Amino acid sequence: MELTPRFEDRYFNVLQNIEHAIVGVFRDHDELTDYQVDNALAGLICVYQARSRNQPAPRIALKPLEQEVFEAVKFMCDWWLGEPQLPGEGMPELQGLGLSPKTLDEIVACLKRIRKSISLWNKQGGRQGYLAFVSSFF
Repeated sequence: MELTPRFEDRYFNVLQNIEHAIVGVFRDHDELTDYQVDNALAGLICVYQARSRNQPAPRIALKPLEQEVFEAVKFMCDWWLGEPQLPGEGMPELQGLGLSPKTLDEIVACLKRIRKSISLWNKQGGRQGYLAFVSSFF
């Protein structure tokens, strides 16, 4: 009987890259909270869901730190979608690394999985519980 890999195992690289982007913002701004990260990810989910339905991206009103998380994570998600990066951004193409692009639905699922983790660790560790937990891995 063949076991289906867990979601976290199947998308380990994507989840790790997204969380690395979040931790990068947290290291620059130690006042960042789980709530702000969650808001940024919720906004990204709305943007990618609209794209998957061929609808225009909704306007997402975020505070400056939330916007910084949004942009950092969006950059990483767009890379995993196989979208070309700006010259000089330092990200090699997926195919050159032997990786295949992810679908919008897969990216949304990864963002939702991280939001679930934020909720869990926030309940256990307070306003920066998730950020403290995930930072320990980078």
